[in-house]
Amino acid sequence: KFSFRATLLLALVLSLTAWNILRLFTSLAWRATLIEFAGAQIATLETISAAVWSVAGAIVAWSILRRKSWAANLLVAAAFAYTIWYWCERLFLQNPRPNGLFVVILNLAALALVGFAVAQDKSRVTY
Repeated sequence: KFSFRATLLLALVLSLTAWNILRLFTSLAWRATLIEFAGAQIATLETISAAVWSVAGAIVAWSILRRKSWAANLLVAAAFAYTIWYWCERLFLQNPRPNGLFVVILNLAALALVGFAVAQDKSRVTY
């Protein structure tokens, strides 16, 4: 049985993984439209990033479910890498950039959740 914190983290990982799987299938299904409006490079970048984050999310979720000793470290690394990727894509590729304050608050809350839960559960090895 998982702790409440581990369950929340797993739900967060699974929801982001599902989101990226949806992004992957959408970018493949609407490739022609993406190329028409955003260009081939952006469409390719979208497909690749969705595939990478889908695989990364699946690996993190698997490591949490299997209670691997390195799951907490992988989760923290993936959370920070996802944050960096998200902000790079948002700042350099998206135009316009709506709801900036909301995104900052949501991003900080997710990072705080990951940090707090990992710090609390790491000492008890509940992964």
